[in-house]
Amino acid sequence: MKKLPVGIHTFSQIRNEDYLYIDKTQEAYELINNYKYAFLSRPRRFGKSLFLTTLKEIFEGNKDLFKGLYIYDKYDFERYPVIRITWQGVLSSEQNILALLREILTDNERYLGVDVRNDLSPSLRFSRLIKQTYEKYNKPVVILIDEYDKPILDNITDAPMRSYARDVLKGLYEHIKYNDEYIKFVFLTGVTKFAKVSVFSGLNNLSDISLAPQYGNICGYTQADIDTHFQPYLEGIDLGDIKRWYDGYNFLKDNVYNPFDILKFCTEGKLFRNYWFESGTPTFLIRLMQEKNFFPPDLQNIKVGEEILQSFDIDNIELPVLLYQAGYLTIKQAVMLRGGLYYQLRVPNFEVQKSLNEELLNRVSPSVIEKVKMQDNLYSALEQADLETFKNHLIRVFAHIPYHNYSNNYIAQYEGFYASVIYTYLYSLNMPFVAEDCTNQGRIDMSITVENNVYIIEFKMGTGDGIAQIMEKKYYEKYQNQGKKIYLLGINFDQEKRNISGFKYVALE
Repeated sequence: MKKLPVGIHTFSQIRNEDYLYIDKTQEAYELINNYKYAFLSRPRRFGKSLFLTTLKEIFEGNKDLFKGLYIYDKYDFERYPVIRITWQGVLSSEQNILALLREILTDNERYLGVDVRNDLSPSLRFSRLIKQTYEKYNKPVVILIDEYDKPILDNITDAPMRSYARDVLKGLYEHIKYNDEYIKFVFLTGVTKFAKVSVFSGLNNLSDISLAPQYGNICGYTQADIDTHFQPYLEGIDLGDIKRWYDGYNFLKDNVYNPFDILKFCTEGKLFRNYWFESGTPTFLIRLMQEKNFFPPDLQNIKVGEEILQSFDIDNIELPVLLYQAGYLTIKQAVMLRGGLYYQLRVPNFEVQKSLNEELLNRVSPSVIEKVKMQDNLYSALEQADLETFKNHLIRVFAHIPYHNYSNNYIAQYEGFYASVIYTYLYSLNMPFVAEDCTNQGRIDMSITVENNVYIIEFKMGTGDGIAQIMEKKYYEKYQNQGKKIYLLGINFDQEKRNISGFKYVALE
C-alpha cells in the first residue's frame, strides 16, 4: 500500500515520494480552461493547499508529475512564471503581518530571479514583482494565493487589528486588477468570503466557484474514493461508522468526507476521534453561540439566502454563515423560495455535532470530573424513572454554571438558554431524544426515550403550567401504544435565581 500523506500539502512531494493521491486534476483542467480569476472557499484542512500546489506544477510545466492522472494527455503544460503567496504562522500584530508579507515577496523575487526595490510599500512592491516577472520571462504571470483571509481570521475578535489586516489585504490584492495585462491566471483560496465592499473591492473581476456544482468535489474525498483508494486501509472497519463520523459535507455536488479525518483515522490506530475539530477548536464561535443564545438543535435547520451564504460583512458577522464557512455547518439542500435561491444548512456529521456539543458543555461545567458525575447521575435517574433525583441533579447542573456565563449578557432571561444546557447534557449521554419534537398539535419542547420510559417535557420561564399545555395539546398521543411508560414534565426557570423554580411531573396510566 502507498504511504498516506498526513500533513503533506505539496503535490510534487506526494507524487515524487509515491504517496497516495486522489486525482483532482480534472477539476484543475476545467478551472484553468474556464477562468482567469477564481476564488475557492473551503473549511480549514480540507485540501485547498494541495490543490493550489497542483496548479503550480501544472503552470510550471512539470508534466512528468502527472503521469497516470486525468490531465496528463489533455493539457499542453506550457511553462509560466508563478507567484505564490501563502499566509501562515501567527498574525496577531501589525509587525507580524508586515514581516511575513515582506518575507513572502522576498522569497518570490529570489525564486523568480527578479530584483525589486525593497524600500517600496508591500503593495507597490507586489505590483512591481508582477510587471518585472512578466518582462523577464516574456510570459504572463500566474498568481496563487493560499489562505488569503488568515490575517483577518487571526484577529477576528480584535476590531482595530481586524480592520488593519483588511486594509493591508485590500491594498495588496487590488494590484492584481491593476496589472491585468501581465497576468495569465489568478487563484485564491480561503476559509471565508468577505463582502466585496471590503477585501475584494479592488478585485471585483473575481469569479467565486465555491458553490459552483461542477467544482463541488474539488476538495474532500467522495464515497467512491473511500470504497476504492482507501479500501485497503480500512479492512475490518465498519464503513457505516466512518460515514457517520466523517462524511456529510456538501457543496452542491456529492457528499464528501473530511480528508484530514480520514488520513488521521487510517494512520492513528483507526480510532474514532475528533481529529479535525481538535486541530482548531472554535473558541470564538462557541462564545458567539452563547452570546446570541443559539439553541443547538436549531443548527440542523437553518435557512439562509444566497447572497448571505456567499459572503458576509466582517463588521456584522452572521453566526450561521460563519459556522458554514468554517465547516461546522454544510448545505443540506438548495431551494427556490419567493423567487430567490435559499440554502438549508445542517451539521455535517457526528464528529462536528459531538464536538460542538462537548465544547458548549465544557463552558457550563465547573470541571471535567464534575461534568462526568453529572452526566452519570442524569442518565441513571432517567433510566430508573427517578424524577425527584433527576430534578435535584438538574438544579445542581445550573448551580454549577460559572458566573461569567451570565455577565454582560441577558441569557438568563431566555428559556432557550436553560433548554440548551439540558440539551447539551442529554446529547453527551448519547440518549435518544428530540428537541422541538413535532406532533399534529404543535411542538414538544423535548422528548426523551430511555429504556422503557418516555419523557415529554415543556419548559417555561417564570410561571406557566407545562403539564397543562401537554395535556391540552395531547402531545403524549404520539408515544402511546409503544409499550412504554409515559411521563409528563413541566419545568419552570427563574431568571433571578438562574435555576429551576418549578418541577412537576405526572405518570400517565
